[in-house]
Amino acid sequence: MRILMVGDVVGSGGRRTVKKVLPRLRHDLDLDFVILQGENLAGGFGLTVETVYEMIEAGADIITTGNHVWDKQDVLRKLDDPQFPVLRPLNYPAANPGRGASSDGPVAVVNLIGRVWVGEFDSPFAAIDDLLAGGWGRGKPIAVDLHAEATSEKIAMGWHLDGRVAVLAGTHTHVATADCRILPGGTAYVTDLGMVGGMDSVIGMHTEEALGRFLTGVGRRFRPVESGPMRFNSVMIEIDDDSGRAVAIERVDREIEL
Repeated sequence: MRILMVGDVVGSGGRRTVKKVLPRLRHDLDLDFVILQGENLAGGFGLTVETVYEMIEAGADIITTGNHVWDKQDVLRKLDDPQFPVLRPLNYPAANPGRGASSDGPVAVVNLIGRVWVGEFDSPFAAIDDLLAGGWGRGKPIAVDLHAEATSEKIAMGWHLDGRVAVLAGTHTHVATADCRILPGGTAYVTDLGMVGGMDSVIGMHTEEALGRFLTGVGRRFRPVESGPMRFNSVMIEIDDDSGRAVAIERVDREIEL
C-alpha cells in the first residue's frame, strides 16, 4: 500500500496548487490513500465545508487539522457527521465536536496536537495510548499526524509509537524536514511534512506583514500568497500489506508556477 501525506495547505494558492499537482501524483505514484493537512485551507486560518470538498475532489481521502480547526464557524456543524472526512485533534477535550481518529477507510488515521508552545491540551501521548490499548485500527495500517511546534515532541512521539503505528508525521511548522526514516520497529517517521503554499513567503504568508510584526511588534493581518512560485510538500510511505509495517518513506516535493 502507498500512502501520501500532504503538508499544511495554505489558502487559495495552496488549494489551487493541490488541484494541479495531486491528481497527477495519484496516477503517477499509484497511490492508495491520501491524507491532507487542511487547517489553513480557508484564508490561511481554518477550513470551510466548501474548501474541504474542494480538496476531496482533488484527490484527498481524509483531512487532518490542528489548532485552527475552530476558526471558521461553518465547519463546526459538520464535524460530528461521521461521513464528513475531517478530523480534529484527538486530545482536545472530548466535549468538543468532531472526532480525532477514523478507521473507516483502508488506512486508520489519528490526528494529535502537541502541547509544547502550542496550547494547553490533554497529553497526546496518553490519548494515543488509550486509543491503541483497546485494539483500535487493528488489521489496518495506522497513520498519525502530530500537529506540533517542537521538534523534540514530535521525535519523542515517533519513538513512543515505534512498532505500534505504520507512520508518524509531524505538521504545523510549514517547513519540510529532511529526516525521513524507518524506525527500528517498522514505523515511518518525518518531523514535518512542510506546506503547500507560496515559496516567496513566510510560511505561506506575504512577507511584508510577517516582517512588520517582527520589526515593530505590532500585529498585522496575515495574507496567504495566492500566486507566483508555489511549493507542494508531501511524503510517500510504502506499507507491507502482510505486516502492516512501513518499508519505505520518501519526500515527494514539487514546485509549480501559478
